[in-house]
Amino acid sequence: MKPFLEKLQIPQGASWAWLDRQLAEGIPFQWHHHPEFELTLTLNSRGQRFIGDHIGDYEDGDLVLIGPNLPHTWASRERLASGPHVAQVMWFHPDWAAALATTLVELKPLTALLARARTGLAFSPGMARAARPRIAALFARPAEERVLPLLDLLQMLATDPAATPLASAAVTLPSGSDRTRIDRVLDHIHRAYADDISIPRLADIAALSPSGLHRLFLKHTQQTVTAYVTRLRIGEACALLSATARPIAHIASDVGYDSLANFNRQFKALKQMTPRQYRQKFELA
Repeated sequence: MKPFLEKLQIPQGASWAWLDRQLAEGIPFQWHHHPEFELTLTLNSRGQRFIGDHIGDYEDGDLVLIGPNLPHTWASRERLASGPHVAQVMWFHPDWAAALATTLVELKPLTALLARARTGLAFSPGMARAARPRIAALFARPAEERVLPLLDLLQMLATDPAATPLASAAVTLPSGSDRTRIDRVLDHIHRAYADDISIPRLADIAALSPSGLHRLFLKHTQQTVTAYVTRLRIGEACALLSATARPIAHIASDVGYDSLANFNRQFKALKQMTPRQYRQKFELA
């Protein structure tokens, strides 16, 4: 589950890469980055996505464009129907897009779209629904016939005024010993966030002092350890509230809160509503 630099292979005779990823056991947390833009449509799956300092829920049909070298991953919680979790992924290098936009003035909207996507961009449900059959058709074509449908798709996405920015800022990528340390810390947090997360324990894992850990974590995630763990816990609580009838007090305990009052307070601070109100949104849908 450690983050890594993903080195993508462009298929022979193509200028960009794609993958129709199908996972029977679910989408694992694999924190990674790469120099390419990434457009991902997630199907038959529900869970959380992590993009830079953004942690949010995703549902079937989630469509996101991620900028170069922005750390990210998805982590599924459940399938929505029989069959595998599906991620249809398209990667293209910034130089590829820049060269096209420079050559073809008609692609000027693409330049603006990619600038907005530097920190991650989630497209509106309506745009995602419109894009879904186009992506299916793109993947059904032979490799040599896919580039024009991709450009057409990107041009359409550029018209979405309701696309939502995700990360607050481009995250600084660690290198060398910093990278090894933050890898170990994030790995531990994602395995044990529902338990007592001890700063001294995390500092030991990173081989740093507590103050050194704080500086490292803040530099590379743009938030404190406490804020990061809180968002993980509340994100998991959202999944449980929307997908189960489990009592709220039990969910609070499941995600690491001994105090229901504290859970309610933290939940409302992040979601601007109580856990009960959040659940009611799904009951009325």
